[in-house]
Amino acid sequence: MKITFLSFLLIIVSQVAFASKIEVCKTCTNNSISKAVQNALPHDTLIIKVGEYVENDIIINKSLTIIGNGKVVIDVKEKGYGIIIKADSVSIKGITLTNVGKSYTKDFAAIYISKAKHFSVTNCVLTDVFFGLLIEKSHYGIVQNNAISSHAIEESASGNGVHMWYCSNLTIKNNDVHNLRDGIYLEFTSESSITHNNSHNNLRYGLHFMFSNQDEYHYNTFTHNGAGVAVMFSKHINMTHNVFTKNWGSASYGLLLKEINDTKISDNIFKENTIGINAEGATRVEYLRNNFISNGWALKISGACYTNNFKANNFENNSFDVSYNSKVNDNLFDHNYWSSYTGYDLDKDGIGDIPFRPVKLFSYIVNRTPEAILLLRSLFMELLNFSEKVSPVFTPDNLMDNHPQMKKCK
Repeated sequence: MKITFLSFLLIIVSQVAFASKIEVCKTCTNNSISKAVQNALPHDTLIIKVGEYVENDIIINKSLTIIGNGKVVIDVKEKGYGIIIKADSVSIKGITLTNVGKSYTKDFAAIYISKAKHFSVTNCVLTDVFFGLLIEKSHYGIVQNNAISSHAIEESASGNGVHMWYCSNLTIKNNDVHNLRDGIYLEFTSESSITHNNSHNNLRYGLHFMFSNQDEYHYNTFTHNGAGVAVMFSKHINMTHNVFTKNWGSASYGLLLKEINDTKISDNIFKENTIGINAEGATRVEYLRNNFISNGWALKISGACYTNNFKANNFENNSFDVSYNSKVNDNLFDHNYWSSYTGYDLDKDGIGDIPFRPVKLFSYIVNRTPEAILLLRSLFMELLNFSEKVSPVFTPDNLMDNHPQMKKCK
């Protein structure tokens, strides 16, 4: 077995050592990318010269590196897929793909990757796409420094920017994704990292998780989407240092949590969203050092949210800090800063001497009767809120922050 494995390694090394560079241009022997792929040997590098190449369904079934040397445009002319990768160790750099086919029955993509490992797509422009990258049953891949966009108008007639299905160990980094259905989508995808992306102006979600575990996303920006991020039916998702802003709409939010558990949400900014975080069925979630600024609702907590900890968060100038629709509470709010806190600190230890109740009666009323929002600034509502604070009837009497901070948490 050792001899066989050594022989295999020697074959691979020899193939890489003798790999060739193949030039592709209109006047070259290989005057199309498809022809160059057919003529190439495994581990060759294709250098694509400046120009426009009208091609579709370019199938890559061997390990290759494809590099655009200058402005290289592949115009699919809406005839199907752009590039189809069905081999390990394929790298694509510096290519523009445009005018991908659109269909109600097929998921046409600029780059379709199926059952591949150790691939990379970097510094590419994917424009006027149905799906940008469609990645299925693939592992150990990198998607980095790409610009992906379309002109999505209806969800049913549009695809996603980066779509991953049954994948693992992927890195999606520093991409700009916009005007699609979902900017980035993961389904049954594990141990993957989404970092430093800008996902904006998408019809549905900037980032969407479904049945995906042990993933993380950090330092991303989600703005002007139908909703910022949705994490559904997943667990062990680490979410830190992201910005969720200006995700406005009657059913919009910065972050949706639905049926998730054992997760950490820290050091994020939720600013000017209809709802900062909308949680339903979220259990054992740690909310630490997040900033909720000028949202309609900072937190909207629905049923089956248990054993969650909210610590050292800043709640500034939200219309409602917390909305809660149950009289039972075992969630902990502690050492948060609330701009609406009107208590005092006589011993000057930086902690309010009076506990703070973040759930207002008016929030409870608006949950039951949304039209009541018209009375938001009325004196009558202020009186109702004061009476509920003195003697809670409709809101959980133990839902309070016993150590409200007098200054913003750092």
